[in-house]
Amino acid sequence: MNQLTLFKRSALATLAASLVACGSLTPDYQRPAAPVPAQFAAVDAPAAARPAAELPWKAFFTDANLQQLIRIALDNNRDLRVALLNVEQARALVDSRKADRWPTVNAGLGLTRGTASDGSVGSTYSAGLLVTSYEIDLFDRLRSQSDVAFAQYLASTEAGKAAQISLVSSVATTYLALQADSALLDLAQQTLATREDSTKLIRLRFDQGASSQLDLSQAQSLLESARVSVAQSTRQRMLDVNALNLLLGQAAPLALTAAGTQTPVQLQDLPVGLSSDVLLRRPDVVQAEQQLLAANANIGAARAAFFPKILLTASAGSVSNQLEGLFKDGSFAWSLAPQLLMPLFDAGRNQANLAAAKVARDVAVAQYEKAIQSAFREVSDALAGRATLADQARAQQAQTRAEAERARLTELRYQNGASSYLEVLDAQRSLFAAQQAELQLSAQAQQNLVTLYRVLGGGWNMDAATP
Repeated sequence: MNQLTLFKRSALATLAASLVACGSLTPDYQRPAAPVPAQFAAVDAPAAARPAAELPWKAFFTDANLQQLIRIALDNNRDLRVALLNVEQARALVDSRKADRWPTVNAGLGLTRGTASDGSVGSTYSAGLLVTSYEIDLFDRLRSQSDVAFAQYLASTEAGKAAQISLVSSVATTYLALQADSALLDLAQQTLATREDSTKLIRLRFDQGASSQLDLSQAQSLLESARVSVAQSTRQRMLDVNALNLLLGQAAPLALTAAGTQTPVQLQDLPVGLSSDVLLRRPDVVQAEQQLLAANANIGAARAAFFPKILLTASAGSVSNQLEGLFKDGSFAWSLAPQLLMPLFDAGRNQANLAAAKVARDVAVAQYEKAIQSAFREVSDALAGRATLADQARAQQAQTRAEAERARLTELRYQNGASSYLEVLDAQRSLFAAQQAELQLSAQAQQNLVTLYRVLGGGWNMDAATP
């Protein structure tokens, strides 16, 4: 048996074995176990009849002004626009990868010149259809690459959902902050007006010798402190409007942001089930899982590179020795050139690509687990806030009432000469601080409810009529 025959038999045996084993080389996917407790910490909240992820934002944010702002943001926000364009780009890449699995047919016109056996130079013209280097996908290498692109497309789709959820939540949170800072500005202006009257009265008493220079200086100090608060609240309110404008992608309607135009936003309570399985439906978690699926499919493509590859080149058309007779008198000709390529030596490239693909899959697993852990922490924090903010708000309201009564009684004692003006000023400062804390805490409680809605995956669906 000569060496040529031996080589042919070895090649045929290799091809036969490959054909028997052909098929997808992508590892079977198994979703990693969630590395978090099965339930959130116990809170006094009934299980939701409808998960937050399925609750439309128009049903949760029922305030007409806030709904208008959210609609403007969804239409004009540039970050959301980029996220949605990324989805379209990923969709186009999926179509491109699918096209790789089909032959590309070209219309070709060719000229071949060469010498004949008698030494003369001749020309051959050809025109027809050409198929070049079409790969028969025996081991699903191209299919695996298509699966990678499709998983990445689904990941980008979930990223678009996550971007919308974040945008809806940010608009609501910023609008609530604007309302709170508007209320703080109103409080500061009212306090400033009251302290201006008090300072005028103390100055009049000082001019008549009924009050000391110390009382006048203390009153002036408290007055300037109120002016500081007015300036701070005014600046913070302007910053809130600027932040809202950025989220909206345009200037917010003046009718919704002008001082004194905001009406209090009422948010419905959000019942939450305690199972951590709700996290698996969050868009960012689903996005991480799709990226894991893409990395898993990429291993199949890397494995397929170790196996033979069959390429086909074909043509069919008209052939003639004269250009003018190519489409009239030319004869029909066709060719088929299959080619089997078996990797023998690549300096370890395929092995390195497979190792890199496996490491990338391990990285994707860690990122998926981290996404679940981060989601669990966000929901736990929001639930902790809801469990304690209500009690804190009630205590703060009680403190504000106590400070208001203290300020009233101290003022009466001062008018009757039983207290110094320093005690009056101290009571007024404490009352103002308690009133500010109450407004801030009320806004914090509302923003915590918005955060809970967001971290549970709410804010994607906008159809309030959905049953």
